[in-house]
Amino acid sequence: MKKLWNTICEHIVAPTQLSREQLFGLLTPFGRSVHMRRHAASVIIARVQLISALFAVLVPLWAVVDLLVFEGYTAFWLVLLRLGAAGVFAALAWPREVSASRPYAQAMLMLLIMLLVPPMFYLASLQIIDQALLSDGQRLVAQLYTFMPTIVLGGLAIFPLTALEILLFSVPVIGVAMVGMVSGGADLALDQHGAALWFMLMMMGVSMFSGMSQSHYMESLVYRAMTDPLTGAYTRRSGTEALELMYRLSSMSGKPLAVAFFDLDNFKSINDRHGHDAGDQALCTLVERLRQTLRRGDVLVRWGGEEFLAILPEMPAEQMPTFLGRLRRAGFGDRPDGRPLTASIGVAESLADGALDWQTLVELADQRMYQAKRGGRDRAVLPGAVEVPLAQPA
Repeated sequence: MKKLWNTICEHIVAPTQLSREQLFGLLTPFGRSVHMRRHAASVIIARVQLISALFAVLVPLWAVVDLLVFEGYTAFWLVLLRLGAAGVFAALAWPREVSASRPYAQAMLMLLIMLLVPPMFYLASLQIIDQALLSDGQRLVAQLYTFMPTIVLGGLAIFPLTALEILLFSVPVIGVAMVGMVSGGADLALDQHGAALWFMLMMMGVSMFSGMSQSHYMESLVYRAMTDPLTGAYTRRSGTEALELMYRLSSMSGKPLAVAFFDLDNFKSINDRHGHDAGDQALCTLVERLRQTLRRGDVLVRWGGEEFLAILPEMPAEQMPTFLGRLRRAGFGDRPDGRPLTASIGVAESLADGALDWQTLVELADQRMYQAKRGGRDRAVLPGAVEVPLAQPA
């Protein structure tokens, strides 16, 4: 089984390897990080707006066919339906900013509205068109409307969605198609409707594979762009974006946001005496140990060289000693000579420090980190000039 899994990863999802955690993130949206969800939301919203803009033009143009094929009463209501659908598409295509607090919810709502327009048009057309009185040409056009739910299922393939999301979007669309099949008093029969339902399920499956593939590829690109290749921590650029977003969210909610500035003590001596490979290993060990201590929602950024910034949402200053206690117990690893790695840490917190922007937070944490170094290293300085020694107990 393991060999089969490795073969799939090597030949299907290459050049990136797919871990079990990543697989869970492709099946459901719950495994996605905040940054991945925000990036996916931006892509989904942009594609919804593009498609909606196209349909806002194409849908009214099809009214010419309705006017030529159908008689006055039927044509009038079909054209009216088209104008209403075009209005919805135009509203979706209208330029708007991505929500700062709930971008993914905004993207899902816009996508749901766009996907429901064609099936709703199809259901409404069933009430307008009298199937018993149609000519051959009119029946052909009416039959084209029955493909709208299937087209919607196929259209899901262009969005970076998880399997669960595509399933949830597909269920109401397939439900609308089944309602259309039994309209006029007909019974749902396998011999008559089985092929159409099977084709829709196949389209849903194709969309699932395409959506998951897009999500995996996008996540790989985002991960490479946002993370430091040596340590796996966020780069300074991506960390700045995350810090700006988190500060904005904390300001809106009135909740604290803390940052901890880490600087390894005497790091230069490791490079000078043991080589840069040993220095790189020390940095990787530090990041690994910090990740064991940080919470799921915390963000670790390589700010530069041996300096790291931990972004700690909803952590008030009074909880920092407990957090530092966990750091003390976990340690930062060992130097090449066997002695423990130590770090000087400066901490700032938005509410305790009255910081009006994220730049002030980082500046205060940086100043306190240097204060910790001047105070003897291997310690943290908190808001209010509170010093917390980090030396491992004997």
